[in-house]
Order: sequence, then structure tokens, then C-alpha cells
Amino acid sequence: MRVAPEGWQFIRIGVGLEAALLVVWWAWGGWTAVLPALFALVVMWLFVFFRDPEREGPRGDGLVIAPADGRICSIAQVDEPVYLHQKATRISIFMNVFNVHVNRYPVSGEIEIVHYNPGEFLAASTEKASLVNEQASIGIRAARGPVLVRQIAGLIARRIVTDGEPGQRAEQGARLGMIRFGSRVDVFLGPAAAVKVELNQTVHAGRTVIAELPA
Repeated sequence: MRVAPEGWQFIRIGVGLEAALLVVWWAWGGWTAVLPALFALVVMWLFVFFRDPEREGPRGDGLVIAPADGRICSIAQVDEPVYLHQKATRISIFMNVFNVHVNRYPVSGEIEIVHYNPGEFLAASTEKASLVNEQASIGIRAARGPVLVRQIAGLIARRIVTDGEPGQRAEQGARLGMIRFGSRVDVFLGPAAAVKVELNQTVHAGRTVIAELPA
């Protein structure tokens, strides 16, 4: 199983603590056997959380692919003043702590903006989170128009990682970055985009078509 680079520091700490608890069990015996047994579950969860599987799926200029694993928590018409500068369709994906947290580019094109905005850490599934939470916005000039992807930190998320920089090319389905420990990703599209998902639908990054763009 491939692991995202950001995960190894946490996995090493987890393995080190597990080794220390095994020493405690060896030295004290008895009920202390519970400690390494329970913490082994934490170490296993770290591997699961930071997994980075290969993803293949539909590709094309007219398709918008899910940038994150998770559940569609909102589909709304909103004003988007950062990059699209117009009314936009926003599709929001909420990631729980068991989802793959590596994010992927929903379209191919040139990265025109990468803007980080510090903020609060409200529950990522709430409407207010898109406005006030810590977030990073990535504007991509795709073949069929601009697309904005926004990584939003959540209640326990404290680290947003964004790989691309302005001037670089985004490749549909390739790694965009990740958010550690529960979060949300929004995609903003022009109002003419045809949404292909429903509320509460489960989607997979790099695999699920969430919208189609007009020619």
C-alpha cells in the first residue's frame, strides 16, 4: 500500500510509541497488555488514513472529476469573487477520518492562482466553513473555462498541503495535495456546468465524474 509522504512522520511516531508500550508490557505484564493492543489499532488507522492509492477513471476536457474521496454535502449556486468572478455552481465534498485524504485535480489546465487564507476550524460539513475556515484556493484555466478548487480545513484538521504553483500545469486526476485529519473540498464551476452527482452520494477522487462542462 502506497503512503502519502506527509504521513510517514506520524506513522514513525506511532510505531515508536507502540514499541514503547510493548516494552511496558514486557516489563510489567498483566493488564498492561491492553495498551499495545489498543494502540496497534491507532497505528493501523494511520496507515489507512495516509494511504495514497493509484486512481484511474474517465478523463476529458468536458469532464470534472471528484478532487476528493467522501460524501457530497452541498450543491449550491453561490457568488465566487476570488477567481471565477461570477455566479458559480459549488459542489462540496466532506471527507471523514476514514477517507483517503490525498486530493486530485478535477480538470487539466494551467494553474493561475494559489491563495492560502488562514481562518477558523469549524466543522467542515457546515455552510459557514466555506467562508471562515482556513483554506487554500487553486484556480485552474481549463480548456472549457476556469475551475476553482478549494481545500478547507475542518474541526480537527490543522494542515493543508497544496502542491501546485501558479504557472504550472495541472493534470486531471494527478495529486493536488492533501488535508490532514478530516476536512472538505469545494469545486466551483461556471453556472452552465451540468452537475452529475447528488447530495449524500459517495465519490472517489480521480474516478467519479461530478460534472460536465459545456463545449
